[in-house]
Amino acid sequence: MLKIVVLVSGGGTNLQAILDRAAAGSLGDVKITCVISNNRGVKALDRAEQAGIPHRVVSPKDYPDREAFNEALLAAVESAEPDLVVLAGFLVAIPPAMVQAFPHRIINIHPSLIPAFCGKGYYGLKVHEAALRRGVRVTGATVHFVDEGTDTGPIILQKPVAVQQGDTPEILQRRVMEEAEWEILPEAIALIAAGAVSVEDGRVIIDRSLSGKEEK
Repeated sequence: MLKIVVLVSGGGTNLQAILDRAAAGSLGDVKITCVISNNRGVKALDRAEQAGIPHRVVSPKDYPDREAFNEALLAAVESAEPDLVVLAGFLVAIPPAMVQAFPHRIINIHPSLIPAFCGKGYYGLKVHEAALRRGVRVTGATVHFVDEGTDTGPIILQKPVAVQQGDTPEILQRRVMEEAEWEILPEAIALIAAGAVSVEDGRVIIDRSLSGKEEK
């Protein structure tokens, strides 16, 4: 069984996509042991509550400085004993100590086709605003392992999404979520649960034959 901890900051739509796939039996042998939010009162925590998943808040507002918050966040994650940490719309920089504690065991969903529109300052609507300003015809989403950089870890999955005439950042954001994010984040978890994902020389190797056997 792959035990996962999901880190969230807001509405939790990617968390819901994971929960829906789990309920449908297409996620593999996976158990969400805890949902952790850096914000109180967000919809993601309601989703965890409704699904009967343990959840907690670790907010930087409750600590004297970022170092203390980082230590508390790492302690909270470690206490859930995860095999995989999933950043599902978690808008906090992951401290290096956590990356070191979970090498190639933290994944993130980013709403662009990395390396486009990624890195420091590119999050949420800002990504889609930048894509529309640039006039790209295709955008999308990326699931990648987290390293000590920002959106620089090995890429696991990507899915393109067409930009349409008349798109606003909000409309494009919704389409990217529906057509890409909600598809490839659960898929990546399922592949990892099946033992189909490895990293060699900084690149991800996916053996879908293992995933196929697992699904059967």
